[in-house]
Amino acid sequence: MSIGGYKIRNKEQIHFITFAVVEWVDVFTRKAYRDILIDSLRHCQEQKGLVLHAWVVMSNHVHLLASAKENNLSDILRDFKKFTSKQIIAAIKANEQESRKDWMLKIFEEKGDTNSRNKTYQFWRQDNQPKECYSPVFTVQKLSYIHNNPVEAGLVERPEDYLYSSAKAYVSNESLLLQVDLI
Repeated sequence: MSIGGYKIRNKEQIHFITFAVVEWVDVFTRKAYRDILIDSLRHCQEQKGLVLHAWVVMSNHVHLLASAKENNLSDILRDFKKFTSKQIIAAIKANEQESRKDWMLKIFEEKGDTNSRNKTYQFWRQDNQPKECYSPVFTVQKLSYIHNNPVEAGLVERPEDYLYSSAKAYVSNESLLLQVDLI
């Protein structure tokens, strides 16, 4: 994965990765779009060998501590981003109740290829900046950062109370939405 000079070099290592929506649009305030993301992560775990060590879905971005069983994390993440981008854009287009539909699609279209006859959209920003978890201290720092994101955003008082996160698994060994391999 080469994004702005950042690459996954040590393919056997856990990486801290952030996916942000173009222009930081708050897409994931809607459950339907969060569900697409969660289902896609689960599919990547079950079918592609994605190993999640920690995760959180916020209103406009996702943080992961992840690795891959076959050391192909770059490929998995590329496919995940491509698939979720198409699925979420399609869900936005099909959602009759989406009051922000035209506004969001305009933002995503402006970031896509404007030279094509067919409209193209860019959903995810291109600056993932994967960071290798090179030490236990760095890994724990990123784990804490991921789980405290909803607390810092004022969504919950305790990390384990946020449903769209792996924090509860670290407190009670209970995985609610996605399986995690604890660090």
